[in-house]
Amino acid sequence: MDVKSFDLIVIGAGPGGYVAALSAARQGMKVAVCEKQTVGGTCLGRGCIPTKTMLHTAEIYKNAREGAAIGVIAPDIRVDMNALQDYKNQTVSTLSDGIRSQFKKAKVALFEGTARILSTGDVKSVAIGEEVIEAPRLLIATGSSPVKLPLPGMDLPGVMDSDLILDNREPLESLTIIGGGVIGMEFACLYASLGTRVTVIEALDRILATLDKEFGQNLKMILKKQDVDIHTSAMLKGIREEKDENEKRTLVCTYEEKGKTQEASSEKVLVAVGRRALTQGLFEGLENIPAMDRGRVLVNENYETNVPGIYAIGDVIGGIQLAHVASAEGENAVAHMLGKKPPMRTDVVPSCVYTEPEIASVGLTVEEAREKGIDAEQLRFVMSANGKTVLTRQPRSFLRIVCEKSTGKILGAQMMCARATDMIGEFSAAIVAGITAGEIAPAIRPHPTFNEAVGEALRTWTEE
Repeated sequence: MDVKSFDLIVIGAGPGGYVAALSAARQGMKVAVCEKQTVGGTCLGRGCIPTKTMLHTAEIYKNAREGAAIGVIAPDIRVDMNALQDYKNQTVSTLSDGIRSQFKKAKVALFEGTARILSTGDVKSVAIGEEVIEAPRLLIATGSSPVKLPLPGMDLPGVMDSDLILDNREPLESLTIIGGGVIGMEFACLYASLGTRVTVIEALDRILATLDKEFGQNLKMILKKQDVDIHTSAMLKGIREEKDENEKRTLVCTYEEKGKTQEASSEKVLVAVGRRALTQGLFEGLENIPAMDRGRVLVNENYETNVPGIYAIGDVIGGIQLAHVASAEGENAVAHMLGKKPPMRTDVVPSCVYTEPEIASVGLTVEEAREKGIDAEQLRFVMSANGKTVLTRQPRSFLRIVCEKSTGKILGAQMMCARATDMIGEFSAAIVAGITAGEIAPAIRPHPTFNEAVGEALRTWTEE
């Protein structure tokens, strides 16, 4: 068998894998990438891009449906779910082809199929179908897959995970979402905007429990106005199927809330309770494999496993499961392979949620700063005083900037407003550069924009 040799083999062409591969190729390494599904990974094929594409359509539909107040009369407007799916698939295909073009330009070899590691010695070998490739270094970037709950009814038709619902071509009258985290709430906003009756069942005491408490409280109030029924501290017990006299199917979720057994009925059920590292079959038959913990690959601060020359990044190592984190980890892992300083700061990570309004945060909240012994204060601006927010009829929203009281050094920012995910980068850069509120306050921000609210919040610092 003809074995092709490389300097680096990357398993997984998601945001971590393809960014690492291109970075390594630019720095002179001969690179191979293995991918069994969409080039671009979960983010492009079954996550970030598909959901945001569908959210874009849902936002346009909702705005048009409510357009009479601003002079847009569209009485017969509807969403064609087949056309929406075609649009989503075309978007994914266009972006995936773009990554393929980058690989071709950088002379990165792409092997499509399921990869299996054959050896982990000084020379690592990987099989993809009938082909075998080898390299002294291996980067595992296989990502994650949706968690499946060990409860009755999870295999019923119509019970979907976040991968399956992205291919839904049916307009839904009703949907029950199990899980009030980031994925669950993005889909809640998506389907509520499409006119679906949405019920959310969350086991914890609030939605978006990993984020600042005010985000979840605000979003719950906003969604209540859209008739989204949210149940927190509610534990799912199982799902069953019922049929009426016309053989119409309904899925019934049984859950316990405040000591009482409750039920929620809907056409479909989305289970969005988290994701787990994807390593099944990767090390099959091998003895010398990287140390793992409940499926996660364990790595050190340089993203290297306990097996020399094998690295891992992204969702497969746990931690913060965000595409841009995986990309940064990929660049840093490649730098370590080449004996260089890591180019990316992974201690300052912006978090983004594409609900309506958008949510974004980075760095410390004022409470977290004070817990660390930092005398901090927050500069707050309510977006109801922002012209662009008012004229675009945005829901209740705000932003906060957290500063060290004595120096004005920016420690964090939290935003819940339109275009928050675009604006948060300004504060990521400020934190990394050690910039103070006084240093960025003099910058003129254009009017009318959502971003000028940042200047308004900073003005409270300069006027003290």
